[in-house]
Amino acid sequence: MLTLLDIRNIVLIEALAVDFAGGLSVLTGETGAGKSILLDALGLILGGRADTGLVRSGADAARVTAEFSVGPRHPARQLLAANDIDGEAGAPIIVRRQLKADGGSRAYVNDAPVSAALLREIGATLVEIHGQSDDRGLLAARGHRALLDSFAGLAAEVAAVRGAWAAWQAAAAAETEAAARLVADQRDREWLDHAVAELTALNALPGEEAELAEARAAMQKGARLTDDLSAVETLLSGRDGGTERLAQAARRLDRIGGEHPLLAEAVESLDRALIEAGEAEERLAAAVQALDADPARLEATEARLFELRAMARKHRVEADALAELAETLMARAAALVAGEGGLKALKAATATAEASYRTLATVLGAARRAAAARLDTAVAAELAPLKLDAARFRTVVAPADAGPDGAERVEFEISTNPGAPFAPLIKIASGGELSRFVLALKVALAATGSAGTIIFDEIDRGVGGAVASAIGDRLARLAEATQVLVVTHSPQVAARGAHQWRIAKAVADGVTRTAVVPLSAAERREEIARMLSGADVTDEARAQAGKLLAR
Repeated sequence: MLTLLDIRNIVLIEALAVDFAGGLSVLTGETGAGKSILLDALGLILGGRADTGLVRSGADAARVTAEFSVGPRHPARQLLAANDIDGEAGAPIIVRRQLKADGGSRAYVNDAPVSAALLREIGATLVEIHGQSDDRGLLAARGHRALLDSFAGLAAEVAAVRGAWAAWQAAAAAETEAAARLVADQRDREWLDHAVAELTALNALPGEEAELAEARAAMQKGARLTDDLSAVETLLSGRDGGTERLAQAARRLDRIGGEHPLLAEAVESLDRALIEAGEAEERLAAAVQALDADPARLEATEARLFELRAMARKHRVEADALAELAETLMARAAALVAGEGGLKALKAATATAEASYRTLATVLGAARRAAAARLDTAVAAELAPLKLDAARFRTVVAPADAGPDGAERVEFEISTNPGAPFAPLIKIASGGELSRFVLALKVALAATGSAGTIIFDEIDRGVGGAVASAIGDRLARLAEATQVLVVTHSPQVAARGAHQWRIAKAVADGVTRTAVVPLSAAERREEIARMLSGADVTDEARAQAGKLLAR
């Protein structure tokens, strides 16, 4: 609810702070005293148009601050959290709007700057204003379905329908995706079969390209070294090669080695040389084998390598990915074969999900129609006491396209005179009559989906006596569930308030100022007596005021 309204330099208000309480609060005062200024200030807080004409003459800027006490699950707190605006649990929501005389305005919620659009969205969850030109709240048809659901206590049924709708849409999306994929695969069937066949025939293996490239490089190197290796082999192992000559020398020297110690040492050296030469021959043979430059083998290796690389370029993948690509395309080919069967299963799942949704939506629709009849009866009971006995009210529950909230649209309509057609409330009601219709609806709906604070601007215009008393009674009943503020000229309405403020205009030092003064019990009786008798307050008026307050 609204707990504080602080106004600075708005039209005739220089500085004003009003602490509000729960229940029914009434604002009274003579015509022209400035009651509309309070509503204009509240309009700024709720995201209304920033009109520089609201800035008090001579001031550079105007400011309005409001504090609201709301629960932890209030929609306003959810909006703050969704927009990363800090707010301590249990702390009030503080809304501030600044308006410059030369144009431009800034808005803050909990000291965080916000756009006018977000301010309007937050404000709509905090306050409802019903006045002579009301076009929001109960008059907005887009909110009627939610109000009816809240009136009927259909939260569980609505949640079930939303869940069924989500399941239906998910199943339908899966079916659509599968159907599109099947069409694309069928269109590419010839290419797919050819690609699978050539990739299967190729049988590429991961890492094969690198192995082939390495082998090819080795064989190319061997081809370049073949002549040199042959010459070395001849020098070492040929008939007149170095090894044979060493052997001959060793044999001859061995025969005479005993003739001198140095010759024996020479024989040993030659023996070691022969051993080393033998090892060199073995290593040379191994090198020749490793650097095999067989032209046929080189050609086969190059052919396989080029084939792998050509296939990779064709499919725009790395050669190592050809094996994985083959598996993917084979899976697509297999899915194509089974695609029609799979699509059939998805169609069945979609049909099942839709049937479940339709069943739950039908149950919800029936509950809404039953609730509409109860709401019509409840509103009808409120019309006659509010001098709307010739009017008729109805809740239209009509078929609509299926959606997450069901398959109905809901709209409140009235007929103001016997035989007159039904039409939306806002199109055929006006002035105080419109506000009284809103009051009748509010009382019938009780606490369903209302903002924490409801403001009625001169709901009693054009009526008096018993009708004004009926309005006061219903405002008091409504205030049992939510905070209600009413700007009124009716003593019957004012007397039903739990709290009362008098709005007065005074001139001091040539400057006109508007003030809002809380009234004590005695001051309330005097104010209501003034409202009964006019400028000259009589004892009879005071007595009558006392009777009204005693009700």
